[in-house]
Amino acid sequence: MPERQLDVTIVGAGPGGYVAAIRAAQLGFKVGLVERDKLGGVCLNWGCIPSKALLKSAELYNSFKKAEEFGISAKDVTFDFSKIIKRSRDIADRQSKGVEYLMKKNNIQVISGAAKLTGKNSIEISSGGKVVETVKTKYTILATGARPRSIPGVTIDGKKVVSSSEAMVLPEQPKSMVIIGGGAIGIEFAYFYNALGTKVTVVEMMPSILPLEDKEITKILDSTLKKSGIEILTDAKVEGLNVGKEVTVSVATKEGKVDLHGDVVLMSVGVQGNSENLGLEALGVKIERGFIKVDQFGKTSVDSIYAIGDVSGPPLLAHVASHEGVVAAEHMAGKAKHGIDRNNVPSCTYCQPQVASVGMTEEAALAAGYKLKIGRFPMRPLGKAMATGETTGMVKLIFDEKYGELLGAHIIGSEATEMIAELGVAKALETTYEEIFHTMHAHPTFSEGIMEAAGEAYGVALNI
Repeated sequence: MPERQLDVTIVGAGPGGYVAAIRAAQLGFKVGLVERDKLGGVCLNWGCIPSKALLKSAELYNSFKKAEEFGISAKDVTFDFSKIIKRSRDIADRQSKGVEYLMKKNNIQVISGAAKLTGKNSIEISSGGKVVETVKTKYTILATGARPRSIPGVTIDGKKVVSSSEAMVLPEQPKSMVIIGGGAIGIEFAYFYNALGTKVTVVEMMPSILPLEDKEITKILDSTLKKSGIEILTDAKVEGLNVGKEVTVSVATKEGKVDLHGDVVLMSVGVQGNSENLGLEALGVKIERGFIKVDQFGKTSVDSIYAIGDVSGPPLLAHVASHEGVVAAEHMAGKAKHGIDRNNVPSCTYCQPQVASVGMTEEAALAAGYKLKIGRFPMRPLGKAMATGETTGMVKLIFDEKYGELLGAHIIGSEATEMIAELGVAKALETTYEEIFHTMHAHPTFSEGIMEAAGEAYGVALNI
């Protein structure tokens, strides 16, 4: 049986795995990347990238609906659902081919098949249920990702009850859809299908549709989505689901029980790590609630084995996986200066208006005992917001009163997911309100709202 000798073997070619492979190769390691499906993982093929293509189609269609406001006549605008889906799939395919190119460019050996660890430094590769080769490796990085969860007693059949993957490639647009679970995935699909005319209802068991975001920001989003026609039930628990010609979802709310009906139900209640069938238990790799336990560098309880991305637990975000991949590779090479800072992870929801945040919410900062200075600045007064017709939203910055240091940043608005990077850098550098306020921001831009919010926290905002 063929045996391959490698320095670093990465299992899983998603945004964590393939980035880890590139960084490891840059550091001089002989690298192999094991993948049983397409390169790029869920993110490139069934998640981040194709979903944003769908959202852009919805955003563009919504823009045509208000073209008259901009002096443009665009009557009887229609769309082709199948072409919208095809465009998103074409983009995903191009991205996957881009990863193939990067593997060749960096001399990374791509190994097709499923991996099982048979020792601290050995891996079996299987294809079609048969072991086809073994790999001897100094280090292993597990980047096997996660898969959608369901609620007890409910099976995702891929037709009437679907996960996000099936929701991206439905053969025809449903007239009605019930989405169980808010969060970024549920809300993005709610925005997409609602924009195209599907009757959408979102059921969220928590008090907020984006449970991890700042309550004040989420309240604005909730109001905006409801105005667009999306029905939202929070503090609501699904008690049963009956699949027939349509799907009936029985929900308990504060006001009482209600039955919701939809052509399709989208299950969006989180994911579970793909930590099974890897041989980890026999090696003593610690697993907790389905996620592999790691330290700040991604190292597991076994020195030669690392884990990154969704399989190593929250926050379950593609950019976290990529960053963890870089840190793990650098730690193996003795070049990691610091581990993952989980207090400075940007979070983004790509509906319109977009939501983005980094650092503490107001609630978390107060619970941690900080005395706060909070700056708020609405998008409406900004010249760029008026010119583009995107006036919904605000910037909210949270500062430590004692030192003026930025603790958290929260944005809702047209370009929130692009604007948040500035605040991630600011927080990493322990920036104060004065430094943000006195940094010249280009005019007219949405980012002026950041400068103004910093000023508003201390009573020196200029345009409000």
